[in-house]
Amino acid sequence: MRGLMQDHPLLVSSLLRHAAKHHRGSKLVSVDPQGVATRFSWPEAEDDAKRLAQALARRGVQPGERIATLAWNSREHLALYYGVSGMGAVMHTVNPRLFPDQIAYILEDAQDTHVFVDPSVLPALLAVRDKLPACLRAVVLMGPVAETPDFPVEVLSMADLMAGEDGAYEWPELDEREACSLCYTSGTTGMPKGVLYSHRSTVLHAMTAISPDIFCMSARDVVMPVVPMFHVNAWSIPYAAAMTGASMVLPGPRLDPASLFALFEGEGITFSAGVPTIWTMLLQWLRADPSRRFSKPPRLVVGGTALPVPVTEGFLRDYGVEIVHAWGMTEISPLGSTNVRKAETAGWDDARWLAYSRKQGRPPYGVDFRVLDANGKPIAQDEVAFGELEVRGPWVASAYFNRENEPAFSADGWFATGDVVTLDALGAIEIVDRAKDVIKSGGEWISSITLENLALAHPDVQLAAAIPVAHPKWDERPLLVVVPKPGTNPTAESVLAVLEGKVAKWWMPDQVEFVDSLPLTATGKLWKAELKKRFKDYTLPA
Repeated sequence: MRGLMQDHPLLVSSLLRHAAKHHRGSKLVSVDPQGVATRFSWPEAEDDAKRLAQALARRGVQPGERIATLAWNSREHLALYYGVSGMGAVMHTVNPRLFPDQIAYILEDAQDTHVFVDPSVLPALLAVRDKLPACLRAVVLMGPVAETPDFPVEVLSMADLMAGEDGAYEWPELDEREACSLCYTSGTTGMPKGVLYSHRSTVLHAMTAISPDIFCMSARDVVMPVVPMFHVNAWSIPYAAAMTGASMVLPGPRLDPASLFALFEGEGITFSAGVPTIWTMLLQWLRADPSRRFSKPPRLVVGGTALPVPVTEGFLRDYGVEIVHAWGMTEISPLGSTNVRKAETAGWDDARWLAYSRKQGRPPYGVDFRVLDANGKPIAQDEVAFGELEVRGPWVASAYFNRENEPAFSADGWFATGDVVTLDALGAIEIVDRAKDVIKSGGEWISSITLENLALAHPDVQLAAAIPVAHPKWDERPLLVVVPKPGTNPTAESVLAVLEGKVAKWWMPDQVEFVDSLPLTATGKLWKAELKKRFKDYTLPA
């Protein structure tokens, strides 16, 4: 017997329609590259999106057509989020910080027909204008066209594109399983791979994102996605904000600590999310002047890579700011787990909880985990055994766009994340490495992440990376590559002393090398593949 309930598709457009109808008083703020703020509302955001959809439909854009963006967090980008997906096309965010060849590859692979570009990142597109896909019809500048660039296709402004449209547009009722957006992985190994999200997966993901154990968002919040809108859909915050009717501040490209703090205080930000680099720099900036204090401490979420415990501790102890550690991937929309208190940890004191906060936590409902060892068997939940994390769920990718037979997707419906983790008795994971970065010494595994985090405890170490180098007897041994803090001269002996007694003796790096900088990807992650190339001929001392 079937239930007697109405059946309405879960569509991205329904989120904006809800916010515009029921949360007319919430404020939206968009900050341009010059720091000038524009204020608008959810009804005005829906009008923007409808006018954009009208304009694209007038140009003949069809359902499923890919529309690319190279842009920051802004009012215009928000209109694209909803206007493109709402009309049935596919909103394709491209990271303007990627290398030119990667941008060219992504645009060609996606076969985008239009590219919307913030004028400040126009050079990223100029660098690949000779490699644009043949199907590209127009480049639309999200600002005035002062001088038509030398493009082989039409160039116009977003304002001119939408001029004359009245917003009298009805959102079509689409199949909720149709694609709504496309995002590519960061390409740390090989070229980036496309992940194609559906309306259904996006709405379900947003429903989970607003829950108390994730972002804990409500209509009373003022949220600020510091994470870019080109980075896995800003971790769902533009959708979650509309779902709850929260106010939202879009900070643009100026993400320095002073600019962010001014927005926190001036706009009354209650919740924000960003990568570790952002919060680490903000903490350092706050500490530089004792008068810099939050009038009302916001809630923060961190993701991308692990945040050192001293940073989490510093925010909580000195400023009353709690940081929730989240983990995810482009393939998981991206939320896969968060580390928040549960029944067993509710009574822990701050010291015990902060030590535990280094972990990536447990999955929410909708994401299922399994961790298998090298023999395909489940690992023990003892915080010691390693295994590769696999996930499945309604917002987990089932395949890559334009790629078939990828080994990451199993026949029984699991996605192999490539993350090597431990499990504890409470079901929390802790990422100890990427499968491709584990150092295999004498048939045993050494966690490069553990070595790096321990090295960062040295007062003179700014960045650290542990990589494998060839060894005639043990196959691989760890080499620790360190960037000293400016004005300091740490020694190899002093760095290794920090690790003494904290790891097994056979885990200890065989050598420490000091460098001026470490290679980073366009998303700010340590680019170990490039670092391994740099040291591929390295010879350990006898």
